[in-house]
Amino acid sequence: MELSGEKILLSKISINDLDFICRIECNKNLWYFEEYVESDKNVVREEYIQKIEEKEKPTSYDFIVTIATDKSKTPIGLAQIWNNSEYRKSWEIGFAILPEYWGKGYGSEAARLLLQFAFEELDAHKVVGMCNANNTRSAALMEHIGMRREAIFKEELFWQNKWVDQYYFSILEREYFDRN
Repeated sequence: MELSGEKILLSKISINDLDFICRIECNKNLWYFEEYVESDKNVVREEYIQKIEEKEKPTSYDFIVTIATDKSKTPIGLAQIWNNSEYRKSWEIGFAILPEYWGKGYGSEAARLLLQFAFEELDAHKVVGMCNANNTRSAALMEHIGMRREAIFKEELFWQNKWVDQYYFSILEREYFDRN
């Protein structure tokens, strides 16, 4: 499965992507604003093998981000969407772009493609995203793609040996279709 944008391509992960996924998921610098980053690549590898081999109705979708014009499909990031509440038709998005590709619109386009996939293919009612309040780039990106900051969870995350706030963003199906 592939999702195509103007600048990027999202390709569903495969066994061939595991080395890149392990490298990106275990990169503490890339996930600087997260409470916890798995350091054991074998744990990450096993988690993703289970996801790839999932035969039932998927509850999550993981995509490798590549530049659309790159014939070699060199991975530049990871974009993910997972079922937050099946009954409520709510999905959550997450994304990470390697730092050398920041500031080029790739993260915004990846997040937009995830929204499009959620509302047009997964029949989502709502899509949410969360970030550490100190992660101003992620917060700005979510607002840029039309998500609204709905809440601030006070001292929700234990980060850098202190309690910090977490922002909660969302966009409803009708809001998505009203703007498109």
